[in-house]
Amino acid sequence: MDGTGFEDFVSREQPALLRLAVLLAGDRGHAEDLVQTALLKTYRHWGRITRTGEPTAYVRRVLVTTHTSWRRRLSTTEQVVETFPDRADPAVTPEDDEELRAALRSLPPRMRTAVVLRYYADLSERQTAQLMGCSESTVNTQTARGLQRLRSLLAAPVLATTEERS
Repeated sequence: MDGTGFEDFVSREQPALLRLAVLLAGDRGHAEDLVQTALLKTYRHWGRITRTGEPTAYVRRVLVTTHTSWRRRLSTTEQVVETFPDRADPAVTPEDDEELRAALRSLPPRMRTAVVLRYYADLSERQTAQLMGCSESTVNTQTARGLQRLRSLLAAPVLATTEERS
């Protein structure tokens, strides 16, 4: 197995995969674990994957399916704790797009996945449907509903501040 081709791929694609995973998972820590797991799964079959062409689409698919399976598994194994083990550094300020990320996290997982793949990853309806394992019409419906929810969530604070100024 040629590890240098895989190492080159990871060096080139890991930042983009991590950004995609952060938007899917809603949390950087889970996203890093998600990317690492997806890359581990693809490394095992790297020779076969690269023989069929550019592996980026394949790795994205593994990332999405791994995220979906984790979500299903976590829904039955999550545990409530009394206190948080770590606290965030108070000196770190949230990024400008934190409002958008919070709105994305509020979407149901399939809806968030459809919106992120269509508009962040800039995939077509067909590509998104293939990654999500559903029909193009499902992608279209999930995306339209997701955008509608995002618009209402993101417009509400703007309307409130505009009314306060009046």
